[in-house]
Order: sequence, then C-alpha cells, then structure tokens
Amino acid sequence: MAGLGKGLEVIRAFRREKPSLNLSEVALAANLSAATARRCLNTLEEFGYVMRAGRSFYLRPKVLELANAYLESMDIQSLTHTNLEDLARKSGDSAALSVLDGHEIVYLARASVRTLVRLEAHVGSRFPAYPTSMGRVLLAGLGHERLEQYFAEVKLEKLTEHTVVDAKKLRRLLEDCRRNGYAAVEDELAYGVVAVAVPIFDQTNRVVAALNSSSHSKKIEKNQLIRERLGLLQEISRNISRELAHVPGLALSALS
Repeated sequence: MAGLGKGLEVIRAFRREKPSLNLSEVALAANLSAATARRCLNTLEEFGYVMRAGRSFYLRPKVLELANAYLESMDIQSLTHTNLEDLARKSGDSAALSVLDGHEIVYLARASVRTLVRLEAHVGSRFPAYPTSMGRVLLAGLGHERLEQYFAEVKLEKLTEHTVVDAKKLRRLLEDCRRNGYAAVEDELAYGVVAVAVPIFDQTNRVVAALNSSSHSKKIEKNQLIRERLGLLQEISRNISRELAHVPGLALSALS
C-alpha cells in the first residue's frame, strides 16, 4: 500500500499558489524520485484525478470526491447548516466552521449573506492557522506537545504588514485565547479581513473545531466585532458542540 501513500502525497503537492506543476516540482514537493512521481502521475491521470498540458500537470475536479467522502461521512453540513445560517443572518456577514489539519485550517462548513470579504472562502478552503481567528482558537486548544511541534515546524511569514510572525507574541495571543475563550484578527491574513472565533467542543471538553464570524475591516473594526458578535458566537458554539458530540470522526481528528 506504499504506492497509495505516494499517490496521495502527489495530490497534496498541488497548492493554491502552485496549481500547475511539472514533474520535477511534483517530485520535490512530494519528496519522491522523479521516476516514482512519474508513475504516480500516470496512474492518477489514468483514473481521472490529474491532467497534463505539455510539461505541466493539473488536478482535475474528481479530486473533490475525496474531500466529499469525508464531509458526507460525518454530515457536517447538515448538522451545522441551521446554526451557521442563523449566525450569518443575525450578523449580516459570513460564518464558518473549520478544523486544524497540520499547519492549516480547513473550512468544513460556511454560510454568508454577503460577499464583501476580500478573501472569499468556501468549503474545502485552506489557510495558514497562525494569522486566522479560527486557527488561533484551534492552536490554543492543542496540548503542550502538539503545540511545541507546531512551532518547531511552522514557517511564520508576513502576509500583510499586520501579520504576527513573532513566535513569542503569537504564544501570548494563544494564552489570551485560552483565558478569554476567543480569538480575533484584523488585516493579518489579508487586508480587509476581520474576524472573531470561538472553539467548538466535544463531549470531553476537547477543542475539535472553531466557529467564526467575519467581515470587512472597513465596515467594522475588531473591537466592535468582538463586542457585537462574541455573545452570539458563544451561544451558537454551544448549540453546535451539542450536535457534534455524536460525530466521532471529528473528535478523533483533533487527536491525530
């Protein structure tokens, strides 16, 4: 089954910033020899997951079936739809639920009544954890060992002039999040994005997901966002936590 693992690494080599890759780039990103990467690409192309144009390779929409299998198996959209729609309607903005996957957050569900946020996201969107409100909530929920591993591995890069990339300051912000029960960011992931997030818990009080409300920073500033939406977020977080208590796959994902 080693070949399956190598094929999955090839799929993961494609990123938002690099949607097309040549053979050498795939091999480097997947940590494979060129010959092995070529065999994986040929197989993935045969099964419809990859296409090629000249010397470049691209993912095909069939890859989405892999993500859909996860979402459908846990029925996250169905479980959270009413709550997220309620949050979006009452706030007049966007609401989302995400989990931590490696160094990134992944959107599992989302609702919005407007599209003014500069960095529009959707189910399956991935963003680095450290400059996002949901990412900080999820990082704050990690145990000591996993958090130390995160800081040892992650590369903190400036995405805007406001992005916190000092590890000591980021650690203090995570401590604040643990103490206060929420995290908020403004213009850190991208200019114009302001958001506040709270944790989602399982039945053992472990943080397994994060819920946020986001808007445009020219419409509302961070402190006002916290004042106006934190209570609503906490209420809906409690509702979702109760509903997700019976989704074992989500709780297990928080431990992996």
